[in-house]
Amino acid sequence: MSWALFDWANQPFFTVITTFIFVPYFTSTMVGDPVRGQVMWGDIQSFAGLTIALLSPFLGSIADAGGPRKPWIFFFQAVTITGCIMLFWAYPNDPTVLPWVIAGLILGTIGAEFSIVFNNAQLPHLVPPERMGRLSGLGWGMGYLGGLLCLFIVLIVSRPELVGITPPEGKALFGFDKSTYEVERWIGPASAIWLIIFVTPMFLFVPDMRSTGLSKIEAAKKGVRSLIDTFRRLRQHRNPLLFLIAYMIYNDGLAAIIAFGGVYAAGTFGWTTVSLGIFGIILTIFATIGAFVGGWLDDRFGSKPTVLVAIVGVMIATLGIVSVGRDSILFAVGVAPPAPGGGLFASAPEMAFMGFALILGICMGPMQAASRTMIGRLAPSNMVGEFYGLFALSGRATTFMAPFLIARVTDVSNSQRIGIVVVLVFLVIGFFLLLKVREEQSAGAGH
Repeated sequence: MSWALFDWANQPFFTVITTFIFVPYFTSTMVGDPVRGQVMWGDIQSFAGLTIALLSPFLGSIADAGGPRKPWIFFFQAVTITGCIMLFWAYPNDPTVLPWVIAGLILGTIGAEFSIVFNNAQLPHLVPPERMGRLSGLGWGMGYLGGLLCLFIVLIVSRPELVGITPPEGKALFGFDKSTYEVERWIGPASAIWLIIFVTPMFLFVPDMRSTGLSKIEAAKKGVRSLIDTFRRLRQHRNPLLFLIAYMIYNDGLAAIIAFGGVYAAGTFGWTTVSLGIFGIILTIFATIGAFVGGWLDDRFGSKPTVLVAIVGVMIATLGIVSVGRDSILFAVGVAPPAPGGGLFASAPEMAFMGFALILGICMGPMQAASRTMIGRLAPSNMVGEFYGLFALSGRATTFMAPFLIARVTDVSNSQRIGIVVVLVFLVIGFFLLLKVREEQSAGAGH
């Protein structure tokens, strides 16, 4: 449970900052132009993704050589916390603070993702192979529950009248000023506090790997040599290599639709923080259910079938999402656009968008959790850290490409909708590559 709390502690960064609340605020309100904001967010994701792609395999191999993972997790969690705190200065329509906010988003993303590399590498050492699916699914499920609770908190702070509290005019709960978007700006520091509180049990109670006795410099040298040797020997591990390539591509598509879904909704429908919060709550409930069910499906039917079915669901959801415009659904069916002052998700395009988003939510949990389990089963037992580093690399090696292409297509077409279509290409290619992977039943297999 303490290991699973890592996901609970870190998920608010992904849920309330990069997906549903802060980044949609950043792209639509702080930047002031949804199209330009989507381009900017794509470039931020591209830079962070490229950095992670270049460094994660080296860090994973160095950790294998040195032994303990927790010092690495501690350092990168501190980087994440620093990035979150910097988001407080995200004042609307103030270009002077834009570089600081962009730097905060990049630091937070890099720190969180590198932390995940080392936390994932602990998984095969905590439980037997036949229980990895359930523990991985528990972690993802706990993460979604943590994100869900944070969305509820943001919603109540933003609209306290929903729970019978009437704040002064122009104020949110705790006296936050709505005119300067204090609720949105406090999300970063609040997420940092949340992380500090809930990641602590992992550091206190989860056993770490024993030290190999090497100094940091010796571990770095050995780790880099080992990584180079791993790349040379990848031809001997063709099956896990094929999975890493497939994951590299389909995960890029999943990460992109998650990262840009809220941005697309905010720009298309003009959703406020309250609308985005409720949308996030509903989507996260379905994702939580999907993660727990996916863990059971993973152990019952295997990681590969679970991921394949989930990818199909994400493809259907993505195609449906991009088929919805402000005044149309399924690309060509004209409908009435959202009316000013209308009910929550009351218009036909908003309801259609929500329907497809729920399919995305129920499928993305199993897709992520079963992928994390599969690499643990495929990796040779003495190379787990390296392969989780490669897993992070494959999850990030082209992850900068989807945001980069979305940014470029959005910029050229001047359309958020057309930009998101890029996601489908990555999902389809990854699906067909995964079909060729043989799923091994032992963490020691890998040839």
